[in-house]
Amino acid sequence: MRAVVLVGGFGTRLRPLTCARPKQMLPIVNRPMIEHVVGHLTDHGIDDVVLSLGFLPDVFREAYPQGRCAGAQLHYAVEPEPLDTAGAIRFAALDAGIDERFLVLNGDVLTDLDITRFVEVHDRAGAEGTIALHKVADPSRYGVVPTDGDGRVLEFVEKPAPGTAPTDLINAGTYVLEPSVLDRIAAGRRVSVEREVFPAMVADRRLYAVDGDTYWIDTGTPQEYIQAQLDLTEGLRGEPVDGVADDARIDADAQVRRSVVGPGAVVGAGARVEGAVLLSGADIGRGAVVEGSVVGHDARIGAGARVVGCSVVGDGEVVAPDATLDGVRQPADCP
Repeated sequence: MRAVVLVGGFGTRLRPLTCARPKQMLPIVNRPMIEHVVGHLTDHGIDDVVLSLGFLPDVFREAYPQGRCAGAQLHYAVEPEPLDTAGAIRFAALDAGIDERFLVLNGDVLTDLDITRFVEVHDRAGAEGTIALHKVADPSRYGVVPTDGDGRVLEFVEKPAPGTAPTDLINAGTYVLEPSVLDRIAAGRRVSVEREVFPAMVADRRLYAVDGDTYWIDTGTPQEYIQAQLDLTEGLRGEPVDGVADDARIDADAQVRRSVVGPGAVVGAGARVEGAVLLSGADIGRGAVVEGSVVGHDARIGAGARVVGCSVVGDGEVVAPDATLDGVRQPADCP
């Protein structure tokens, strides 16, 4: 099988970290997010991957100039204009010459889904398309997918109002699709797979779903971006990984707890970093506090400053000594 990974979005919820890079090129424990996604595919024998690109495609090309990533061969499919989810799938599949059953993934989702079993369930059902599901406490942010006893999807409700969802099982962003699905997607315009294609497949009784019942997180917000990394350091996905880069410099009088500290980052004397992510080259001044927040590449947090409340400090930004950022993005948006 081949896989299409959707990585064309603007990453607006993670700005300013995504002003100069797609969110899938942000590090997850000092390794680009896309390498985690593609590495999971290669673990299941899928080593031919199509990246569906839109926003800043050259960042991917420059990072992987030989067209190899995490053990997979890459094909770059660059949309000429935004085509929405289904349009992006169709464009990428046709651009790469896909004419057999294929996998589709959202590139900002990290999961331990058993892809091998997932494809087997699709095959046994004789489905045209199969969606992986995940149970969440608040399904209003997602597409909700009720099914019958055989796993056939009964309806597809995209982002229901709070309290109205018919189930707490949501679209987890991984699909197995037969090539006939591409014929359902109109050419030359934006087409949503969630709002147009999947409902049409439901009407034809050709769409199935299966509860992945595994680790899953959408990394698209600062809080979830931090949590995805803490989950790795705390062993929620296998053996714990060390979140502190080998060449990071942490003063003996500093406190670093439950955090990721990137290459070349510096944490000064008396500083406290907790539940936070410091990207490469970040400099945390003497006595400063960074808690539950993200500090971008080469950003500087002045002595005695406080960066708390899921704040996000962009690349190269300077937070003045003794300043407080609480739930703030600096800068507020891209220039």
